[in-house]
Amino acid sequence: MEIAQIFKNNEEWIGKVLENDPTYFDRLAEGQEPKYLYIGCSDSRVTAETVMGAKPGEVFVHRNIANLAPNNDLNVLSVVVYAVKHLKVKHIIVCGHYNCGGIKAAMQPEDLGILNPWLRNIRDVVRIHQAELEAIPSEEERYKRLVELNVQEQCLNIVKMKEVQKAMQERGLRVHGWVFDLHSGRIIDQKLDMKEIADHLGDIYKLV
Repeated sequence: MEIAQIFKNNEEWIGKVLENDPTYFDRLAEGQEPKYLYIGCSDSRVTAETVMGAKPGEVFVHRNIANLAPNNDLNVLSVVVYAVKHLKVKHIIVCGHYNCGGIKAAMQPEDLGILNPWLRNIRDVVRIHQAELEAIPSEEERYKRLVELNVQEQCLNIVKMKEVQKAMQERGLRVHGWVFDLHSGRIIDQKLDMKEIADHLGDIYKLV
């Protein structure tokens, strides 16, 4: 698709929206009150609103390679704090997807230059769960399992945050781990009980 076509599509979209709802953009400009924070992969095939069937204003979105939430990444941490403290979201979702290029790259012991520090976060997940992953004979199944384990570890990083712990205690904030299956279009809930996991993290991580 050419750049010029994008602007043409934009004008056509505006016309269709206003035809159906003349006040649509007035309401859109009033502000946002999303219930969900979605942390997903930057992959162009996986967009939060499309996958969730959500409308503008319903989901606050952060995306990066392989849907990471590292403990030292000020970008994603700032998004989480803003969503929790100011937007008062009720749910935080970490959503990975099968056939993730970032996950596959991290499983190969190759020098990828500037990507090395970022992929090291996933390689740490490989190290933590090495025994389980090495016990899986199929390479494809190992990739899929690492996608799931990566989601779990990123959820764990999130519940280590003071602001998240406080919101979980005071107003029932929930953290979810999902995986999107590109072959079926389905969201798979990993059914992680992050409240129980947070309660058993150990005193060293309890900040509230």
